[in-house]
Amino acid sequence: MMENNDFNNTNGGSMADLEELRKKMLEDAKKGIKEQYASEEYALMQAINAYLQLSKSYNLLFERLSEWFGIYVPELSIQNPKQLIAVSIAVAEGKNIQDAASRVIGSNPNTEGILEKINSTIGRPWNDEEKNTFLQVARLGAQIESTLDSLDAYINSAANRLMPNVTYLSDPKIAAELLSKAGSLERMAFMPASTIQLLGAEKALFRHIKFGSKSPKYGVFFKLPKVSGGRWDIRGKIARLYATKISIAVKADYFSKRFIAKELKESLDAGIKRIESEPERKREERGRFGRGGGNINRPNNRRNSKFKGFKRKRY
Repeated sequence: MMENNDFNNTNGGSMADLEELRKKMLEDAKKGIKEQYASEEYALMQAINAYLQLSKSYNLLFERLSEWFGIYVPELSIQNPKQLIAVSIAVAEGKNIQDAASRVIGSNPNTEGILEKINSTIGRPWNDEEKNTFLQVARLGAQIESTLDSLDAYINSAANRLMPNVTYLSDPKIAAELLSKAGSLERMAFMPASTIQLLGAEKALFRHIKFGSKSPKYGVFFKLPKVSGGRWDIRGKIARLYATKISIAVKADYFSKRFIAKELKESLDAGIKRIESEPERKREERGRFGRGGGNINRPNNRRNSKFKGFKRKRY
């Protein structure tokens, strides 16, 4: 069997060349990865994803804490998460409840009402084990609340630094969420307005393509007050207008770095005003096949009596 030294000598030092080539390729790969994640946009994408996930957890925790606290004080119903967490921690720790309520709610008649209900409650009395367990959950809620505030502050500052035009037209969180859905600022800059409009509606889009269901008109843009609060028949038009202006804004953010959002905002407001002045369309005019829309020739469309009882095969 030939040894390594003999192999190297026979092949003119090819093993050394391969090792050198391997090191060079590793260095190039490390350099490429470092350059790829050099931009702050990737940190912003992680921050907005963390914010959205923590918000869901916070809301679920608030519901659980509200029901749990209701065992001990059933007369009291607090709909604000911050108020509930502050009051429940004060009650469980045996602190001055009035001070805790005043600090969160303010000096108004509600504070006296909360104190009176807590003192005269007919709920279950605490024991030490229950109190300690409840306190851990309540403090977790307070910690999540503080983390959300920190994430919110970072998202606002980072979005204004990286995407000033898009942020000015929409909102820091919406701008960051659009960036996260797009994957990078570069990819978003090369996207057409129609693709930007449907960011966040990928599932509905593929459901439309595959099964002929109603086509989506907006994704993340539905969180904009003008879209979600608009009339049912013009929401799609307003979302399309927003997508058109944001498509221009993101190109300015990525390529020229010029702030052109004020001109775009004026044009956007004028366009929304024009759309809102249009007469409302009747409900009966919502498409050839009514509310659901879709292709009547597709087997999965229940409106087609020819395919009545058809079941899609599962794989």
